[in-house]
Amino acid sequence: MQKHHITLSEDDRRALTAMATITSFTVKKHRRIMFLLALDAGKTYESIMKQYDTNQPTLRRLVKAYHEVGLSCLDDKHRSGRPPGISGEQRAKVTALACSQAPEGHAKWTLRMLADKLVELDICQNISHTHVGNILKKTSCSPIANAHGALVR
Repeated sequence: MQKHHITLSEDDRRALTAMATITSFTVKKHRRIMFLLALDAGKTYESIMKQYDTNQPTLRRLVKAYHEVGLSCLDDKHRSGRPPGISGEQRAKVTALACSQAPEGHAKWTLRMLADKLVELDICQNISHTHVGNILKKTSCSPIANAHGALVR
C-alpha cells in the first residue's frame, strides 16, 4: 500500500497545524484535520484507520475532496433541509393577533382559536395550534397571559 497519499502545501500544512490546537471546532472537523496531517506525514491508510478508528472510504473521500477544493474540505457542505413553513412576516402577524382583543364571547385567545383565525384571515394556508404555541413561546406575547395577550414580566 502506498505510504504517502497527499502532499500538503506549506501554507496548508501551517494552517492545519495551527487549527489542530483549536478546541472550538467540531469533532468531525478536528478529525479531518488530523487525518490530513497524518497523511501528509506519510502514514498509511491502515495505520490511520487503526489510530483514529475510521474507515478507508472516509479517508478516500477526504483526500479526493482535498484535491478538488483544498482546505474547504474540512467543512461540511450546506444542507438545505426543510424550508421554513411560515415566514417572519407571518410570525409577526401571529403575535399581533395573539396580542389583540379576543373575539366576542371569549375572555382570552386559545391556540386553536388563533390557528383557525389565521387560516380564516388568509395569513397562512394551514397552521396547527401547536405551531402557533411554538411561535408565541419565542415572544413576550401569550394568549393566556391576560385579556389582551400581553405577558407582564
